[in-house]
Amino acid sequence: MNQSLVEARGLTKKFDDFTAVDGIDFDIKEGEAFGFLGPNGAGKTSTMKMITTVSPITDGSLSVFGINPKTDGRAIRQRIGVVPQEDNLDLELTVAENLYIFGRYHDMSKAEIHPRIEELLEFAQLTDRKDAPVEPLSGGMKRRLTIARALIADPDLVILDEPTTGLDPQARHLLWDRLYRLKREGATLIITTHYMDEAEQLCDRLVVMDQGKIVAEGSPRQLIEEYAPREVVELRFQDGGKDEAVLKLDGVAARSEILADRVLLYTDDADDTQEGLQSRGVHPDQVLVRRSTLEDVFLRLTGRRLID
Repeated sequence: MNQSLVEARGLTKKFDDFTAVDGIDFDIKEGEAFGFLGPNGAGKTSTMKMITTVSPITDGSLSVFGINPKTDGRAIRQRIGVVPQEDNLDLELTVAENLYIFGRYHDMSKAEIHPRIEELLEFAQLTDRKDAPVEPLSGGMKRRLTIARALIADPDLVILDEPTTGLDPQARHLLWDRLYRLKREGATLIITTHYMDEAEQLCDRLVVMDQGKIVAEGSPRQLIEEYAPREVVELRFQDGGKDEAVLKLDGVAARSEILADRVLLYTDDADDTQEGLQSRGVHPDQVLVRRSTLEDVFLRLTGRRLID
């Protein structure tokens, strides 16, 4: 078993009378990619801030690299790389200069920094942009540069807050490839994301948070198997047809969900469910059959309410 780089027991964060993180327990092992999923306000960001030692814990215990953040925050910060949700690059400097300045922040010598810059430019596929100013770069390029900057001092732990937010599909997949390469090379990653497909692609294990608590934990596949039947049958009806059909759906699937625009039937056998629909005289305008996903698990555990 790999040793735990991060251990939390009863970890709590309060802001006056508001509890942002409510007594959570988790372990993050060396060499794994660990995800925190949850809607806005679930406590993910507050948890990340405690791990990175920029926000003190209110109660419980937390250790990072076996070190207490309360007393040795600087030692922890020297061993982590952080990719914030919003890029905060120096737009007036070149790509290489952004990396160089960050290396100097970490007390790296010039002899150490320059070969590391070349290595990270290749990793981020930015070698041909080495001397280019940052401001005109695309969003995907800026995001890759932000990740490369977090890696300049070869951190033992990399924390990525919503790493692909705002990127187009091509840029997201390229970034996934870079992060998967990091994981393959033995890096330990902590990822917060709103994208369920991203969590399925990158995370070995994850927790789902809601209202400050952990409501589920496991690998993406384990969570899908535990909380969602094997398949989902999505039904769409012409105007006025849904309400009549809903009255005939009781018992046709393991679980059903009535949404404004469609009906979802969760089942282990989509063919059997569709036969059941036919026998009950339910004739939807459109039928879509798909495998259950982590998004189905997420919505079941946290609901579909909008949170600003």
